Amino acid sequence: MKPVMEVLSNIGLGLETALAPTNLLFVLIGVMIGMIIGVLPGLGPAATMALLLPFTLDLEPSTAIIMLAGVYYGSMYGGTITSVMLRVPGESASVVTTLDGYPMAQQGRGGAALGIAAIGSLIGGLVAVVGIASLAPQMARFALSFGPPALAALALMGLVLVSFVGSKSMVTGFAMACVGLLLATIGTDQFDGSNRATFGLIDLRSGVDIVVLTVGLLGMPALIGQLAQRRAASKEDMATLRGGKALPSSPEIKQCAGPIARGSVIGFLLGLAPGGGGIMSSLASYAVERRRAKDPKRFGNGAIEGVAGPETANNAAAQSGFVPLLTLGLPSNPVLAIVFGALLVHGITPGPSLVSNHADLFWGVVASMLVGNVVLVLVNIYMIRFWVRMVLVPISYLAPIAFAVVLVSAYSISYSLFEVGLLIAFGVVGYVLEKCGLDCAPLVLGFVLGAILEQNVRRSLLLGDGTLSAFFSDGIAVAVLGLTAAVVVLGVVGSFRRSRKSAVDAVLSHSETTTPDNSGSR
Repeated sequence: MKPVMEVLSNIGLGLETALAPTNLLFVLIGVMIGMIIGVLPGLGPAATMALLLPFTLDLEPSTAIIMLAGVYYGSMYGGTITSVMLRVPGESASVVTTLDGYPMAQQGRGGAALGIAAIGSLIGGLVAVVGIASLAPQMARFALSFGPPALAALALMGLVLVSFVGSKSMVTGFAMACVGLLLATIGTDQFDGSNRATFGLIDLRSGVDIVVLTVGLLGMPALIGQLAQRRAASKEDMATLRGGKALPSSPEIKQCAGPIARGSVIGFLLGLAPGGGGIMSSLASYAVERRRAKDPKRFGNGAIEGVAGPETANNAAAQSGFVPLLTLGLPSNPVLAIVFGALLVHGITPGPSLVSNHADLFWGVVASMLVGNVVLVLVNIYMIRFWVRMVLVPISYLAPIAFAVVLVSAYSISYSLFEVGLLIAFGVVGYVLEKCGLDCAPLVLGFVLGAILEQNVRRSLLLGDGTLSAFFSDGIAVAVLGLTAAVVVLGVVGSFRRSRKSAVDAVLSHSETTTPDNSGSR
């Protein structure tokens, strides 16, 4: 009973800080800025928070961190909007959402997709806040035990999970992910400084930018395809979108209860591990839901569970990542590294003593996540009809605007026309691949995981003096590798059973059509 009362007391202290008028105002400002940044691909939350850092110098430390945290998880939902409506992920973590969110929008169910994403984000955020308040010190110590071998094993498991993404075969998904791995090697080697696959181009020394690759392979083909079809919204589409279906129905919410619950747990746990939040959490949630589905073929064609689970996991991971940052001083991603810098600028060193020496700041940030998530959901539920009506705009008007936004976003990355040309090239390649029946999402996800996998494998080899001994001496790495092997076996067995069942059904169907009907001769 005492631990429960202590947690409630801490949350009460946090709410007292978060609900102060100034902090409440900056929560709203942070969430709105984050949502706008998420909608517009290119700048990203890390760059935005870095630009806002000088403006926080005159603020109280708790107010500054509360606003920056709002930018972070606000951008997570903002990236969902364009992922669903335009198939242009605002953030890399939103790539998974495009798989079923965009088909839902094409079916006139964009409002349901955005609504369930908002509900899932709220619940995932609430679970993360409760988890942080209850388990922060213990879970932070566990996160500290993740070394390079464990992180490499985690990235490898993510690569295997990528194979289950999309509606194509596991082999095709894995092959596309491997292409993404190869693209991730382009640029200057971080270990020895050599240039790899740059072809003498200075612009490629920094590698391929994730925004250029993601928007080029996923967003541009969708826009090109729509322009090629020149399909305007039909009367049925207009009736559906204007008929009040701007939120998921009760059966759909009930259908998503399980994915949201599982996504909350997956996101919270993976968010604690360095590199485990964002894309890893949404990817793991998607793989779990597709594995549990009675009809996996629904995924990739507008399954609402494919939006609910990943979006919930994404938001839960975004917030649980604050645990190792505030209690151990370990930022788990570049965005939290900016928050780490903001704390240092204000004379506060993150670590085990922060909870006791700056309790109002720690618990204020935790409680502000609760307040910020409620604000985010209320704002976006009110605006869902506005986002949904984007598909009612004739493509001849919408496409030039979307093209202009993505081209300006590409140019703003390094103020180079090379990025713009690369974006267009990836757009053409993506369109051709889609016409050939190949899904580009596994390629993008493989690219994101490539840097994590390579860096940690090489660090592990250094720890093991060039051998794989570091992997076998790390208990967490062994457990993750074992789980990865189990996933592969289950995937192969499941694929074999589905193919055998399809073959049996085809034989039975053929026999029924060829068997003569003798009822008329009697």
